[in-house]
Amino acid sequence: MKIKVDDLTSPEVIRLIGEHLHGMTLHSPPESIHALGLEALKKPEITFWTAWDGDQLMGCGALKELDRQHGEVKSMRTAAAHLRKGVAQAMVEHIISEAKSRGYQKLSLETGSMEAFLPARKLYEKYGFDYCPPFADYNEDPNSLFMMKEL
Repeated sequence: MKIKVDDLTSPEVIRLIGEHLHGMTLHSPPESIHALGLEALKKPEITFWTAWDGDQLMGCGALKELDRQHGEVKSMRTAAAHLRKGVAQAMVEHIISEAKSRGYQKLSLETGSMEAFLPARKLYEKYGFDYCPPFADYNEDPNSLFMMKEL
């Protein structure tokens, strides 16, 4: 598996982001969806990575700089054909490593509170993320859970 910075222009990546956004609509009401679309992911404060096995897109993830000491995990998604192959684990490790190399003191994320998001929450727990109050521009929401890891 090769993880690389991506410019979000390939058809495979565009499809995966579309699947990601659609998946959020299946499990969250519109006002509780915080997933970013293609244009939002291209903003300068966001670094977007994809994971590949040859020419097969396996998944993606992003890191948003909230400030010089605080980053946010965004757009974690594994392609359906590559579930349970360690893609999300590799991407989380990559994002944590990048956050540390940037000198961030903490890394935060928002995820859903519904059962469909349990595997994601378990993954983040495994990597030392703890539940916390809303951060940045987020507000309390029964459909969202917030997690943070000190680096």
